[in-house]
Amino acid sequence: MEKEIKKQDIFERFGLEPVPAELLTTSWFEYFYIQVAFSVNAGNFLVPALAVLEGGLTFSQAVLSTVLGAIFAFFFVSWLSFPGATNGIPAQYAIRSIIGMKGAQYISSPIRTLTSLYWFSVQTIGGTYLVKEMVERLFQISIPFYLISFLLAATMSILALVGFDLIKKLTRYFIPILLLGQITIFYLLVTSASPVISTMHASNAFSVSSFIFFSGLTFVQYVSGVSASSDMARFSKSKKHSFWGIFTGNVTGFTLTAILAAFTATRFHDVNPFVVSTTLTNSYSILLLISVTAIISMLSINMNNAYTGGFSLLNSIPRLGRIKSAITFGVLGITLSCFPTIVTEAKQYITLLGGFIIPLSAVIVTEFIIFKKSKMDITDLETMYKENFNFNKQAMIAIILGMILYFLLEEAYSPGILVFMITSVFYTLYKYASIKFITKKQKSPLSM
Repeated sequence: MEKEIKKQDIFERFGLEPVPAELLTTSWFEYFYIQVAFSVNAGNFLVPALAVLEGGLTFSQAVLSTVLGAIFAFFFVSWLSFPGATNGIPAQYAIRSIIGMKGAQYISSPIRTLTSLYWFSVQTIGGTYLVKEMVERLFQISIPFYLISFLLAATMSILALVGFDLIKKLTRYFIPILLLGQITIFYLLVTSASPVISTMHASNAFSVSSFIFFSGLTFVQYVSGVSASSDMARFSKSKKHSFWGIFTGNVTGFTLTAILAAFTATRFHDVNPFVVSTTLTNSYSILLLISVTAIISMLSINMNNAYTGGFSLLNSIPRLGRIKSAITFGVLGITLSCFPTIVTEAKQYITLLGGFIIPLSAVIVTEFIIFKKSKMDITDLETMYKENFNFNKQAMIAIILGMILYFLLEEAYSPGILVFMITSVFYTLYKYASIKFITKKQKSPLSM
């Protein structure tokens, strides 16, 4: 019996139920350093680097474009942490009261699960390339890509299974190493006169369309967090702690990421500062530091991807329970991490995911801020069950129309931000009109 109790204590077992009040202890600063630790990683380098390599933007233009898109997204992500911070419930469970029980279970949660799986695999693949190269350079040993990818993905899935408390503890120890590693990488990139520096340079003419497009692409990448931020915030002291910690941590971390990525792309025509910096030194101690920094950054963000993705899967299939849903997500993540094209075709995948993420996120944000007045109570969910609230019909129509519009618009129109705004406005007007119609019908003598 004693062994069984200890075994149960290893893993976090809170599923869709509220977290007990005595565990609501996480401060804004703890959220700040957790988000900073999550930020500087191979997956987050992609869009700022692509803004230079494919968008033709200069270093400063790429940084400004992507940071603006990220700030816009992170504001909503942080705001949508309120349901978790005030009620101790995971995001997808809270979303049931926004788009309906079945809407969250069969639409919102699967989309969030796929998004988490995609970014989990992107991070793992990026880390695998680095580990493979470093092992070959340091030990002259060639390890198969798929073996490294499997081991990394499995390790991160197990760590996420343990739960939020382990994530918080590990990131506290990771921060000093990450900062030292990032400073070292930036120093190598700035001071190097290596012949690998590319002659590629951005066009002298400022491209407004590219600036807006990559700002929108960044927004698409991060706004999906509105359907997951409550997962982390459910352990917060208050909604102010969760909002300011998540927002300032994300903005700070992404700004560092954008600077590193855009600079690397501008000078070295490459998307990964970790990999490039290892070619600029022969010092084994520095190579080891860079490798450890890259691995830690990957571990940090992927623990988050697996943790939140597991809750999304749990909301879709509640009978799995917290442990089985986390294990299932891990198995799926390990499988996807064996396909490197997920990284090489990142722009196409992010754009495709955006067609589902953007309209859904717009409806979630609009319903919560405008119609729920940024408040949510457990009684909302209780009322929803009594009234058999399976689908928010107005929300479903707005989401479908938003998806169609997203795929019809050309890249030059930056469909990410534009569709988000149009869907939000349409949903607001449509729902107000529906409410007014229902109210008028109830007051009509004929309805008596």
